[in-house]
Amino acid sequence: MMKDFGVKPWLFPMPTYMIGTYNEDESVDLMMMAWGGICAENMVALNLEEDHKTVENLRRRGAFTLAIPGTDTLVESDYLGLVSGNKVPDKFARTGLHAEKSGRVDAPLIAEYPVTLECRVLEMQEQPYGLRVLGEIVNVTADEKVLDELGRIDCGKIRAFVFDQMRNDYYAVGDVCGTAWHSGAPLLKE
Repeated sequence: MMKDFGVKPWLFPMPTYMIGTYNEDESVDLMMMAWGGICAENMVALNLEEDHKTVENLRRRGAFTLAIPGTDTLVESDYLGLVSGNKVPDKFARTGLHAEKSGRVDAPLIAEYPVTLECRVLEMQEQPYGLRVLGEIVNVTADEKVLDELGRIDCGKIRAFVFDQMRNDYYAVGDVCGTAWHSGAPLLKE
């Protein structure tokens, strides 16, 4: 028997991404977010609340990094989603994570996050349902430790985690269970 829950934003999985920007004093601001993703071959869309410190930084700097956190940084990443940069200006410093300046955009790269998209803000769309930030991907960086023998990113080595909004849990991602555009091939009929 099915149970109704009403209107809820419950899709699974929800990605976990880390948005990196610089504050007005050049310190690093890092925020965990789940409402966003790829929206075109070279673009990401982020759905954010207007009152985030990150939004102020996006408006001022016009750039950001979008990193995929791994389970080895779950504690720090969750903390960065719990705490507002408006209330705790040194929240990044408290994590012990390490940043360096991107050579392509005015935003930080975080050493502990193995895959990062370097992005330029294209549009900030104020909608009745919230703010949508469209970013152009200008480069993707990956730590060699997450590459396979052919030099491709091996998602299993990232040990990414996803958010379950229904129960507020995180789930580790990593095991291959099929191959896109191939696993369903036996069902193709000519």
